[in-house]
Amino acid sequence: MPLNLSDDTNRPSQCTPSSGTKLMWKTSGVLETVSKMGNAIRGVIAFIPSERCQRFLVGDLKEMPLDRTLDLSSRQLRRLPVAACVFHELVKLYLSDNNLSSLPIELQGLKKLQLLALDFNCFEELPPAVCRLPQLSILYLGNNRLCHLPRELKELKELNTLWLETNCFTVFPKVVCELSNLKTLHLGYNQIQSLPKELSGLEELRSVWLAGNQLAEFPPVLLEMHFLAVIDVDRNRIRRFPGLSHLHGLKLIIYDHNPCVNAPVVGDGVRRVGRWADSSDDEQEDDGSKAAIESTAEVTEEPEEEHNIKDI
Repeated sequence: MPLNLSDDTNRPSQCTPSSGTKLMWKTSGVLETVSKMGNAIRGVIAFIPSERCQRFLVGDLKEMPLDRTLDLSSRQLRRLPVAACVFHELVKLYLSDNNLSSLPIELQGLKKLQLLALDFNCFEELPPAVCRLPQLSILYLGNNRLCHLPRELKELKELNTLWLETNCFTVFPKVVCELSNLKTLHLGYNQIQSLPKELSGLEELRSVWLAGNQLAEFPPVLLEMHFLAVIDVDRNRIRRFPGLSHLHGLKLIIYDHNPCVNAPVVGDGVRRVGRWADSSDDEQEDDGSKAAIESTAEVTEEPEEEHNIKDI
């Protein structure tokens, strides 16, 4: 039943926002607690033009029992309003699909934040405030313009999931190797050619996604990481795969769309996604030999084609 604000019986009988607990309404002599303010009210406050009005409303609402998730995705934002950073109980903040290239330093005040989504924006550098969120465990940075990461990223001791796909990395960001609790790493669709040996120190890492890079060989460091469960090297330039049967933790290997002449040999129960995935090792060897011969023939024919072009 909607409230009739012209009726005195439906007006607030008690409002104590400074105590940050309850907003009471008197309806038919019964007090009802209105506590679900949630995402919508935060979004409205963040976009009120007058900062003075923002401060007035935020002062009343920031301590109330609101939803701990704020979703400002797909709002065409060029900057994050500072008013969005005062809700210190926030656990999840979604800023995906905007036009952000920086964040206010006040963001570091969100000490309880565990998930931050910054994917599909215009970041060329990681904002310093992000590295000062002590509880952050999931960080989405995909589809930006990042080509390096700051050393301060190592301060995110709780980080276990990092998405960096579709950026501008040409070299693997070594600071990632200092994220000791990292479990999932997405670095697909960059221009990375190799992985550092220090990566093997991430003993909590279980999934590494490297599709769409420039790997010319299967990264040797991955052969030392017996604890990996998922390896994705789809759409690279790997011609030959080593045996992976010694990786006892492996559950899934994705190697499709590589110019390979063999499939990786894996242990029992490991799923392969790629050429010869359902073939026996003998069939792989026969087909691989044919592929190698065809590849060699193509290479030997190329100089003749170039010579003919020059003659023309």
